[in-house]
Amino acid sequence: MKHEKMPLSVAVQASRPAGEETQAGPLAADVMNIMEQGILVWSPDGVCEYFNTRIFDVLDLKGGDIEVGMTRATFRARAMSLGEMSPENNRYSEQQIAVQRPYAFDRVLPSGRVVLTHGRPTRGGGYVVTFTDVTEARKAARDLVQAKVDAEAAEARAHAVLAQERARQHEEKLLSQLDEWLQSCKSLGELFTIVATFMAKLLPDSKGELYIYSNSRDVLDGMCNWNTVDLHDTIAPDSCWALRRGRSYEFDSEGLCFVCDHVAAHQHTVPVNEYICVPIIAHGDTVGLLHVRFVAGHESAARIGNSSQFAIRCGEHISMAIANVKLRDELHDQSIRDPLTGLYNRRYFMDAIRREIAIAARRDASFGLISFDADKFKTFNDNHGHDAGDMVLRAISETVRDVMSKGEVACRMGGEEFAVLVPGASQDETMALAEKLREAVSLTQVRYGDGTLPRVTISAGVASFPRHGSHPQQLLKRADEALYLAKDGGRDRVEGAKAP
Repeated sequence: MKHEKMPLSVAVQASRPAGEETQAGPLAADVMNIMEQGILVWSPDGVCEYFNTRIFDVLDLKGGDIEVGMTRATFRARAMSLGEMSPENNRYSEQQIAVQRPYAFDRVLPSGRVVLTHGRPTRGGGYVVTFTDVTEARKAARDLVQAKVDAEAAEARAHAVLAQERARQHEEKLLSQLDEWLQSCKSLGELFTIVATFMAKLLPDSKGELYIYSNSRDVLDGMCNWNTVDLHDTIAPDSCWALRRGRSYEFDSEGLCFVCDHVAAHQHTVPVNEYICVPIIAHGDTVGLLHVRFVAGHESAARIGNSSQFAIRCGEHISMAIANVKLRDELHDQSIRDPLTGLYNRRYFMDAIRREIAIAARRDASFGLISFDADKFKTFNDNHGHDAGDMVLRAISETVRDVMSKGEVACRMGGEEFAVLVPGASQDETMALAEKLREAVSLTQVRYGDGTLPRVTISAGVASFPRHGSHPQQLLKRADEALYLAKDGGRDRVEGAKAP
């Protein structure tokens, strides 16, 4: 593109006093025109004295957009109308010109290119302004800044992922330790103690309770708690949204939530803003409830990832442990209990006698043994049937449990034969207990079908350690001999063993 402009020699000469010669000529003009920058010279009074041809390419100018003799105000007005120069940059540069100081700012052309405008004062009061295309440089700077931002974001994400992984590993370690202790429990009592201790450490800024369904399943019994005294003796199954909905329930006071009745019943002195209830499920059956309340205003409450999710995972592990202990207890119970009466079986009873002999011998103490059976039970079975006989045996067992209350061990030896171990009792004390049992059985009424079965009586024989023997078989033999004496004496009576 060809641009009409005043030759350099003419422009320079026009700005000088008459008669003063100038050395500017075609060579100087050629040098100026081949520069990468656009150059514009303003006189002290703001009139264009010179510009090179490069300025047209740098500023996207056409012929007439800049001319020797044009005022700076006219030139700038065009730039501002196109949006290349902001009012702020115009005021800033005018202020600098007024005090003869350099200025610099970026102008963005309609084409999107960025041009650095840099003005410097001359000794005569004028200004030389250079226009440099810095589009690529500015883009590179922006890219560098964005790259830095992206790098910082990536680093932050990496730190977050690392923190999450460390939290997960810490969580797994804690849960592994909890599992190890829970699986070592030999009873539910031990398990509840371990749960309370571990939960206080796993979620230190929480307060919670563990409830387990009673055998009747009409209520849940409070088993253990941590960091709080708010443990109900019992709660109703319908007092908890988690139990009613069949899944974990997280309460957040800022969400659409409703407080569980068992939480409201505590009447906390501070508002409960966040808590979670986790059903305890063993082998597909809901056996209890884990309630965890989080303390407001404690940052450490979320130190292990999401506290609510961690509480749910704790609930899952506790569920598995309870299931295992219950299953182990059931299997153990089946191995030592008589399935009809629920009393201990012969094998367990013999072991119990051996243990008691060792304890009594060490303490130089005594204990009693009662052997009894139902009178004329074969005739009863023949007259009323085996189902009625089973009802009688269960009724006798219930009576035994009602009478025995001080650590006695009751056993069904087989058929209608029973035995009771009475720790720490003398011969006379054991005789009195046997008489109490005989009387209680004789008063028992057994309903069968639409009626009541005939009255059942028992005959009992009593022996004691060490008076009647020092071995289980000896003691049982002496007690059985006394039982036969009771039978021979007319039944429905108690006889003591004779001294060997």
